[in-house]
Amino acid sequence: MHDVIVIGAGLAGLRCAGLLTARGLDVVVLEAADAVGGRQRTDIVDGFRLDRGFQVLNPAYPALRRSVDLDALALGSFPVGVQARTVDGMAELRHPLRHPLSIGTSLRSGLVNGRDVVALARWAAPALVRPLSRLARNDVSVREGWDAVGLRGPLRTAVLEPFLAGVLAESRGDTSNAFARLLVRYFVLGRPGLPAQGIAAVPEQLAAHARKAGADIRLGASAERISAHREGIRVELTDGDSVRAARVVVAVGLDDVADLTGLPAPATNGLQTWWFTAAEPPTTSALLTVDGRGRGRGPVVNTVVMTHTVPSYAPAGRHLIAATCLLPRSSDPAEENEVRRHLSEIWGADISAWELIRRDDIEDALPAQTAPLGAPRSPRYAERLYVAGDHRDTASIQGALASGERAARAVLSDWGSSRSTPSLHS
Repeated sequence: MHDVIVIGAGLAGLRCAGLLTARGLDVVVLEAADAVGGRQRTDIVDGFRLDRGFQVLNPAYPALRRSVDLDALALGSFPVGVQARTVDGMAELRHPLRHPLSIGTSLRSGLVNGRDVVALARWAAPALVRPLSRLARNDVSVREGWDAVGLRGPLRTAVLEPFLAGVLAESRGDTSNAFARLLVRYFVLGRPGLPAQGIAAVPEQLAAHARKAGADIRLGASAERISAHREGIRVELTDGDSVRAARVVVAVGLDDVADLTGLPAPATNGLQTWWFTAAEPPTTSALLTVDGRGRGRGPVVNTVVMTHTVPSYAPAGRHLIAATCLLPRSSDPAEENEVRRHLSEIWGADISAWELIRRDDIEDALPAQTAPLGAPRSPRYAERLYVAGDHRDTASIQGALASGERAARAVLSDWGSSRSTPSLHS
């Protein structure tokens, strides 16, 4: 019998398993898929690296810096800014402190006025100095938060709303104001990018650390049922096998949490990513691009030429372009002809020669983070049973890793360990 079974080899499960094995516990990780990573997966398709949906990695996340060797990931960094299609053409807004020479261009873009700048500063500044627990007091939706500071002009409607729609996977502004501020803080402090080998390089590194410490990671092992016995916990697998341990940590995907734990299924938001290839890119800019002409123009919430930031995502002589749409549950997803028409308008280019490589529909892309934002949830949900994942913390890579750390702390505490646990800060 093992000390701990971790069900799920996503970021939370792998981080938890690595910390527990480093403390000398016998840990087995059960993963239903054929590779580790959960939502952080990368596939090689005809020489292209395609993440499971458009993703970014922010090195400003504290839990990420604790968990992986960032230098080994060889991150390619996106420019810190946004490019917006307006009725007058393409406009750029860049981080004024990192790109001071761009301030004049931003002021001439027609997207920035003094009132909006002051309002945005009033909204964002508290996030730079206050902890999330303070930001979450009297929390409202981000829509109400912007209204309260008077942020109503084109900086909001043409830049922030479409940009955050892709980040939060919703366009109504229902997301927690505190959570949106937290994300903006990380964008201000970090330079989001992607590993040269794809987003999967993060869980692969976590898995390597866990295996080196002694964890047994079993792929293709799908858990079906958890039952308590006098001698411990038994996890029954879909193939008829079973595994026993003293304790179990459930760190499965959002769609499987309720089936294994009996806890309410977390509310989620969905995203759709289209991957196109072209011999010539539609722009020389590496900025994430949005449609700033107002809602209703088309389904694309953002698009970017991936190979301007991570050339390794495509074979030599080809470019990879990502386009992200929301994936609503109450209506049909976007179709290719709609996406192509909208992309042509956004880029101001003929894209008829672009080849579609793949479309990713991620129904449970992110846990919904509606207001008021609650405190991180305890990993304990039953005797000797624990749960981890970003749905227990914040909807982000930071939240997933921090939740895995919190679960490991709880297991060690309940185990009765008297030694301190290094690097387990939430």
